Amino acid sequence: MASRLNPYLSFRDNARAAMEFYRTVFGGELTLSTFGQGGMPHDPSEADKIMHGQLETPNGFILMGSDVPKDMPYTPGTNYAISLSGDDEAALHGWWAGLTAGGNITLPLDKAPWGDSFGMVIDRFGTSWMFNISPKRA
Repeated sequence: MASRLNPYLSFRDNARAAMEFYRTVFGGELTLSTFGQGGMPHDPSEADKIMHGQLETPNGFILMGSDVPKDMPYTPGTNYAISLSGDDEAALHGWWAGLTAGGNITLPLDKAPWGDSFGMVIDRFGTSWMFNISPKRA
């Protein structure tokens, strides 16, 4: 799998509606996973909120989004990150090292409940980045 760079949007309690709206605008295939399905610790009242949504359009656009749990800060206007994902572990670790230099690691790059490695950093210029490294498939 090639590495991908795409926007990742955050919402407060309306990620499902937003991602479904974007599907009506751009078309494509939408997949949604809830906190209840994802194995992530969460408030039981948020089990049906979106942990991860991904829209892949016929034009090759990829848009991701999720609900921000109520115990995490949410500030409209800064509710985005750039997502880097793929299975090229060496390249992704290199980009992680580069972006974390002088930045603020908000979630260390480590094994996630879904089996990939996942981490988040705000670079020294204030841009939020999310990394997801998948194991190579045979």
